[in-house]
Amino acid sequence: MESQKKFAPTFSFEFFPPQTPEGIEKLRATRKQLAQLNPKFFSVTFGAGGSTRDRTLETVLEIQAEGYVAAPHLSCIGATSENIRDMLQKYRDGGIRHVVALRGDLPSGMAQGGEFRYANELVAFIREEFDDAFHIDVASYPEYHPQSNSAQEDLLNFKRKVEAGADSVITQYFYNADAYFSFIDACEAMDIRIPIVPGIMPINKFSQLARFSDACGAEIPRWIRKKLEGYGDDSASIRAFGLDIVTNLCDRLLNAGAPGLHFYTLNSAGPTTTIWQRLGL
Repeated sequence: MESQKKFAPTFSFEFFPPQTPEGIEKLRATRKQLAQLNPKFFSVTFGAGGSTRDRTLETVLEIQAEGYVAAPHLSCIGATSENIRDMLQKYRDGGIRHVVALRGDLPSGMAQGGEFRYANELVAFIREEFDDAFHIDVASYPEYHPQSNSAQEDLLNFKRKVEAGADSVITQYFYNADAYFSFIDACEAMDIRIPIVPGIMPINKFSQLARFSDACGAEIPRWIRKKLEGYGDDSASIRAFGLDIVTNLCDRLLNAGAPGLHFYTLNSAGPTTTIWQRLGL
């Protein structure tokens, strides 16, 4: 963890672009509440194949207009260099200076991946076209990408993203702190020494969490899964247990020297705010 201890901790919150007027108003209220915690930035996700491109743009420009730092996600699967260039120009014109560069997923029914195959190609393209106009975050998987053939292959793919020009990293969420510590050790052995910020998913609804985790390869440790399953429809107990688990995880990560936390908020302020208060941040 020595490579991470030299960075001042930074905290950030992730949203998805809302689809309805009600969702837009909810996100505005969530943002107003979380802004009181002085995050470094708010990130906004980008649907498979760019399916939320316009809504992502609208959301980040609104955040930026409110005086906060916004960081749009940008995925390259299904994209062309022309539309990536156009989107980045719109972001730069809107005052955006931070992006999260991802490979992304093919939407259902789309057969072709587009000009870019991997996130390192997107990072290299951004650097080639816009030099240092953007701070670039990339993703990492402490428990390894679900499509990787081996841990070593996944690490080499990750290193290519860093060498292409990434400034910092946000991890997939996890609940096993040792997976993150082991991942950092492996990165240090490969001389990867940029900030690798843990992604944190508060636990609110078990069925939703299980669905997300099965899709993205984030492990729910068996003892946690069994405990959550045992609560059945007792949502209050699920939330209380989840708050304990995630608060303890965050506390252990920060005490070990993690360079901050990135919260996957699912557009709700409550669980993240409670964890924040418990941590004394």
